Amino acid sequence: MKNTLLSDILFGGFFGSILDHEVYQCILSFLVACFLSIISIPIIINLSNLLNLTAKPGFRSSHSTDTPTLGGIALFACTLIAFFLWPHAEETQDSNLTSLSMVGLTILFFLGLKDDILALDSAKKLIVQIGATLTLVVMGNFKVDYLYGIFGWHYIPDFVSIPLTIFIFIALINAINLIDGIDGLAAGISLITGLGLGTWFIINRHFTFGCLAFSMSGALLGFLRFNFSKTSKIFMGDTGSLVIGFLLSFFTIEFLRLNVGYRNDPTVFFNAPIIVMVMLIVPIFDTLRVFIVRLIQGGSPFIADRNHLHHILVDNGLNHFQASFTLWMVTIVNMILFFSFHGDVSNTDSLYIYIGLFVLYMFAAYLLKRRATFVKEKKGMVKSPSYSGSSLSPTKKILRNL
Repeated sequence: MKNTLLSDILFGGFFGSILDHEVYQCILSFLVACFLSIISIPIIINLSNLLNLTAKPGFRSSHSTDTPTLGGIALFACTLIAFFLWPHAEETQDSNLTSLSMVGLTILFFLGLKDDILALDSAKKLIVQIGATLTLVVMGNFKVDYLYGIFGWHYIPDFVSIPLTIFIFIALINAINLIDGIDGLAAGISLITGLGLGTWFIINRHFTFGCLAFSMSGALLGFLRFNFSKTSKIFMGDTGSLVIGFLLSFFTIEFLRLNVGYRNDPTVFFNAPIIVMVMLIVPIFDTLRVFIVRLIQGGSPFIADRNHLHHILVDNGLNHFQASFTLWMVTIVNMILFFSFHGDVSNTDSLYIYIGLFVLYMFAAYLLKRRATFVKEKKGMVKSPSYSGSSLSPTKKILRNL
């Protein structure tokens, strides 16, 4: 039954509307953004090197040479150029929301640009992020006001939905920023999520959102060519992570809003919140884990370290591409498993399963951290605790390896 319904949605929805010129516009926007990204990033690299706007290697760095950090300029510009190639007047409500999103997007672009050049205080960055989000929430009435029956909650009042919406924006923006620690990870996860949500928007004829999602994805694909390069490397920087994080938050919340009518429309999902949580499983799990570990170890959750899973994978001997590819596959495999087995499982039960996966994730990260520490000690890169003259308690050993 479920497989038949999914087939009807895919073949009747997507392939049935493939002749719509809006579909071709979305595909062309993807290709144009990718092309523009590929031809513009070398210019940004040369300017960054000329003006010495590069990231210097540090204790958290996974690079050994000065590297340009202004790739976000290309992501921002190429996404918007490709998106605005076409008029989007057919969907008035969608267009109005998208226009408002450009206000917040531009604010975060300049915030990230200033942070990449001068480095800003985290509190100031948080205030600006909230302000950019409020442009959509207040002026566009853009909020999550339905919880799909999770723990019995359905429609929620504004005094709950508005803070919840702001929290989702801030959490996802900073989650994308936090996983941008090795080549290709943040861009790859965002590309997978952007294509997934963009395809759903197109299938359901929300071409404005679909075109914007495909434009962002095309820019990310072009960026990856340089992010993995050994001779022409560039990072997206805070400029890129803030812009991409804002767009993903925008797509996520709109996906939740559009699926509220699942009772009457077979092309939408009753478990939309779980779907986006699975798509973004890597940034969500990684952010939760590092915050929990930092608090357990008595530190500030906002102080940067090398305790992210991608750092742990690199410390275990994987190169950047292998580590990023591993976490890309974690995302894709979890999406496939979810759509294969979710059936009629309630959203509350699905959330419990999700929490169980997080516990497994924590345990796997603990084992990998222990192995990475052992490998470093064996190579003489770090001093074993036994050399310090005092033994660690079992509890402190566990905390050290988290």
